[in-house]
Amino acid sequence: MDNEKNESSGFDSGADRTVKKPSLSDGKSEWEENPHREHAERGIFDFDEKQTISGKFENPLAGVSKAKLLHEVERFCRDYDLMGNLEIMKKGALVAQSPLHFHEIEELSNEDIAILEREKSHKWNQPWILYWLTVMCAMGAATQGMDESVNNGAVAFYPKQLGIDKLNNATWIEGLVVGAPYLACALIGCWLNEPLNYFLARRGTIFVSCFFAAWASIWEAFTYSWGQLFAARFVLGLGIGAKSSTIPVYSAECAPAPIRGALVMQWQVWTAFGIMLGNIMGVAFYSLGPDVGWRVMLGSSFVPPLFVMVQVFFCPESPRWLIQNHKVQKAYRSFRRIRNTELEASRDLFYTYVGVEIERKVNKGKNFFTKLWELFSVPRNRRATVATWMIMFGQQFCGVNVIAYYSTTIFVQSGYTHPQALLFSMGTGILNWVFALPAFFTIDTFGRRFLLLVTFPFLCITLLWTGMSFFLSLHSTKRTAMITTGMYLYEVFYSPGMGPVPFSYSAESFPIQVRDVGMASATAVLWAFNFILSFTWPALVEAFKPQGAFGWYAAWCAILWFLTLIIFPETKELTLEELDAVFSVPTRKQVARGLREPAYWVNKYVFRRDVRLPPLVDIQQLRGQRKEASQVGTV
Repeated sequence: MDNEKNESSGFDSGADRTVKKPSLSDGKSEWEENPHREHAERGIFDFDEKQTISGKFENPLAGVSKAKLLHEVERFCRDYDLMGNLEIMKKGALVAQSPLHFHEIEELSNEDIAILEREKSHKWNQPWILYWLTVMCAMGAATQGMDESVNNGAVAFYPKQLGIDKLNNATWIEGLVVGAPYLACALIGCWLNEPLNYFLARRGTIFVSCFFAAWASIWEAFTYSWGQLFAARFVLGLGIGAKSSTIPVYSAECAPAPIRGALVMQWQVWTAFGIMLGNIMGVAFYSLGPDVGWRVMLGSSFVPPLFVMVQVFFCPESPRWLIQNHKVQKAYRSFRRIRNTELEASRDLFYTYVGVEIERKVNKGKNFFTKLWELFSVPRNRRATVATWMIMFGQQFCGVNVIAYYSTTIFVQSGYTHPQALLFSMGTGILNWVFALPAFFTIDTFGRRFLLLVTFPFLCITLLWTGMSFFLSLHSTKRTAMITTGMYLYEVFYSPGMGPVPFSYSAESFPIQVRDVGMASATAVLWAFNFILSFTWPALVEAFKPQGAFGWYAAWCAILWFLTLIIFPETKELTLEELDAVFSVPTRKQVARGLREPAYWVNKYVFRRDVRLPPLVDIQQLRGQRKEASQVGTV
């Protein structure tokens, strides 16, 4: 086993993808010899064809008899040359079937039970390589954030240095240059994610995307026209798009279940950290002068991706990706590196394998366009699509990247000098990161919908506060103080709400057969509106002044609050089947209930009346039914 754990770290290019996938029906079995018993029991890979389109997949091993389960484990080990691990694999499969009742599994020894108990009681006691992998993902997120925010300080200088301010339509050209990476993400980067992951695997995609990020950052520093800078930033977007789609997925596929949510949430936390770093670079390099300083600001973002490119060589490949490409032995070696024991690795290997095989069966005969059509043709999927697109759009049109990309310019317009503006811009980045730190506690404690309904009104108020402060006298300290306070308070309320919710919500809302296309489409929506915001802000300020520009995004925060109220179902701590039930509720019923909620809140929390508002879906009843169903046939 130690030799297996020291697996080579070279990228899986998919070159050996020609290996024939073993058939699940190879060889005779006791069920084939007794057809009546075969029809009486549900197999591991059997499912209701009518349910596949809506994604009703709970634990696929629930309801399978022990004899059939152990038979399939033996077949699995024989097909993939793992017979030396047969006994531990059987134990792992039994635990995967009953993860909450492992004490009742007679095949487990006292030592096995102690291992599983320790996994729950000491959930942060993980192999060092898992934490190395987590640090690598965090550095990738920081790269993302820094790529976005270093332009904040630089844009205060390069329009003049490159002669953009003397051109016709200068404000539109400035917006085009600032938004170039996000245009590339929306048009190309997000859609490159699937082919890059198919041919280069997760680690290879991360390496390539960071290579583009590092190369484009250096290119930005050595541009001498707005066209060159636009091209460099467009290439930067190719790396941003693939990286933003791959790293959260890679982290989720490698993390153990007890801490998966917390590790995946690190993407948002360390993206905020990268945004802070980008703002710090603006302060650090301002003294180099107007011609050199902005170049070093943009070029400084080449450092974090270099660390990621080195780190990724020492990380294991995603076991799920390896199983999807029929490299089961390599997947087992990967699991052994990121799990404490063989029992945990065997359990996760077999469970992942079954999930992948069911997903493969569900998606048989479907192509990209078929899945894209199912996002809209299936009512359950359509409601998930509307909700995720709305929240991805909302993360941009709540106005956050006005501050992330233009806060230095805004502070200069408010009356600060350039050095002061850079310093106060750094403050927005620090607040964004500090208040993102507790996000992985609040999002599962209070729920996605609750956080949005609470924070949107404050985002609206702080944007109006900031915009209306521009009516004060230009040379008044009250003006600068009011604008600074408004922008700082905005970051305080953004980070625990609209910061973590969109990516988490989008990743969990789609059923498995359309999840890849659904997530790609949601990410493309985010980057498309990111580009629109960054492209139009200079012209918006020129046409409507800062007061009207901030008022525009404040209005959108009010609209988004109302949309959240009526069409945004809660997904906190819901399983796949429960999500299916939630998104199967007709939209008219969601809207009707949402419209009744404000009156319910007033009666309950203001007038203290004993009122009830029945839920759209009785989750507790659904869980009780599922528990009964899971006990059928397990003996």
